[in-house]
Amino acid sequence: MSQSSISLTHKPPGSDPKSKFERVHTVILDNPFKGSLAIAEEIAALIRAKEKAGEKCVLGLATGSSPKTVYKELIRMHKEEALSFKHVITFNLDEYFPMAPAADQSYVKFMHEQLFDHIDIPREQIHIPDGTVDKTEVEAYCHQYEQAIADAGGLDLQILGIGRTGHIGFNEPGSHINSLTRLVTLDRITKLDAADDFSGEQNVPSNAITMGINTILKAKRIILMAWGEAKSSIVQAALEGPISESIPSTYLQKHHNATFVIDVPAAQHLIRRKSPWLTGSVLWTDAMIKKAVVWLCQKVDKPILKLTDRDYNDNGLSELITGHGPAYNINIKIFNTIQHTITGWPGGKPGVDDSHRPERATPAIKRVLIFSPHPDDDVISMGGTLLRLIEQGHQVHVAYQTSGSIAVFDEEAKRYAKFLDMMLQNEQVDISLAKTLDQANSDSKKSHLLQIKKYIRRSEAIAALEFIGLDQNNYHFLDMPFYETGSTAKHPLSARDIQLVYELIDRIQPHQIFVAADLADPHGTHRTCYEAVVQALGQAKSHDWLANCYVWLYKGAWQEWDLMDIDMAVPLSPGELMKKRQAIFKHQSQKDTAPYPGNDDREFWQRAEERNKATARLYDQLGMAEYEAIEGFKRYQL
Repeated sequence: MSQSSISLTHKPPGSDPKSKFERVHTVILDNPFKGSLAIAEEIAALIRAKEKAGEKCVLGLATGSSPKTVYKELIRMHKEEALSFKHVITFNLDEYFPMAPAADQSYVKFMHEQLFDHIDIPREQIHIPDGTVDKTEVEAYCHQYEQAIADAGGLDLQILGIGRTGHIGFNEPGSHINSLTRLVTLDRITKLDAADDFSGEQNVPSNAITMGINTILKAKRIILMAWGEAKSSIVQAALEGPISESIPSTYLQKHHNATFVIDVPAAQHLIRRKSPWLTGSVLWTDAMIKKAVVWLCQKVDKPILKLTDRDYNDNGLSELITGHGPAYNINIKIFNTIQHTITGWPGGKPGVDDSHRPERATPAIKRVLIFSPHPDDDVISMGGTLLRLIEQGHQVHVAYQTSGSIAVFDEEAKRYAKFLDMMLQNEQVDISLAKTLDQANSDSKKSHLLQIKKYIRRSEAIAALEFIGLDQNNYHFLDMPFYETGSTAKHPLSARDIQLVYELIDRIQPHQIFVAADLADPHGTHRTCYEAVVQALGQAKSHDWLANCYVWLYKGAWQEWDLMDIDMAVPLSPGELMKKRQAIFKHQSQKDTAPYPGNDDREFWQRAEERNKATARLYDQLGMAEYEAIEGFKRYQL
């Protein structure tokens, strides 16, 4: 039987007071796995009900990373629960144009690999927009696609993802509510998001064929899924914002039977999560009070100690004042709480009272283990703190979890190969690596290039660590196997990956562990590396030394902590910020234009620096001391 017992049954928007600001029925689940299982269960129930009634089930399907687990579960149901697709007709949302069906980026290939090749659906009942139609015939072809949907009886259920532009299908900003299947031009943000799959934005097709907004809205049932922090802002706009052509997903507010299925990270900007006191009574824990006070300061543009009873009452926080007021008492408590997060001693300050400090005073010299998903995340995200830990005498170790090899341009690797050739020829060594690369077959060439790229990243990491003064015996290259695919698609996290992390932790037995929690990384590497550390720590729970270990989570490469989440704030002087920048610059292969920059046009050092400065400004606005920059950390509770 299916592993899901979660009902996605549609309810009128706002029927639950907690969701009264949302204009589409929304189900928030702990993680994408639970959400995917619930969606698959609804699809399976619909297929079975239609089959029992002697009818065809017409499904609208989506591509991308969001529905992969849904398809995996449907395959499991087919193989283990006899779920048949013989009476299912499918219509896919979209396809790049032009696009050959056999191309790696083709949605035809995606759908067959992810679903169709593993179930019993008749091939003639599969419909995917044709990316090979002559451009002069596209309009007629799109009309035929619409007619085929109508002839099948219309879509019984349409599943959707959501793009950062708010697009559904490839209906980009500006799409009209009456639009039908058609050829469209892709937004630059959409092309940027697809750049990894095409080895660069310049290779992404400029056009696509997509079902229209009207086509989608005619479906009897719509389920939109969104997973992860990176989707949180657009999810909030789609659910709580006004209907607008500039955010096409807002049109779903007009549908009578639409449901958003999202995980907790994707829900983080919804009012019921960001400011739940506006939806009704809440449990006023210390963490919730801190969250409310920081929110109020930002809303009324006042520092903490200037907030008044009226500020609280006028902004939906009368319950807080009634139960914990007056404002003076709340203000003093939260001011002290936030002030106590600030420390220039991230490893603890020896010989002082540490009762109000984020880190312990003892032992004075700590063993510190910093996990870095890629060979530059350490200096990008916590370079200033890393400098402090080294300068203050702690035994610092840095572990690079992956080789980072795919994030080096081929041309860069070839340049290094030519350099090595010239050096070897000068030493009269009879070898030509560059020639080997030119003459090797495709697989061999790829393997050689990846090796060169790995050592480029490794040498850059070593240069950065030498610059900041880390002992050469204290850096570790784990080369976790899940990453080593040579492409953006990675293997699942394996027992070997976790074992590599566990063995290092157990060998060092650290007093402090720093872990990247930048889970908005669009490529998923940070999330997998984070999960590996969490599972390794789970294996180490029986060890006595773990009771004396603090685990700190950092961000910076892809996003930053909200101020209300920060448990330790490490201020940086202008000089320290400059030294951090210089350490990042040692990663030359990622300078200027990195192969996988994500959706931010800035270089990584610029992103991190601005985020650090922004955090310092927020502390200043709350009434704290004014610093040049701050690196923030959240404590992970073991």
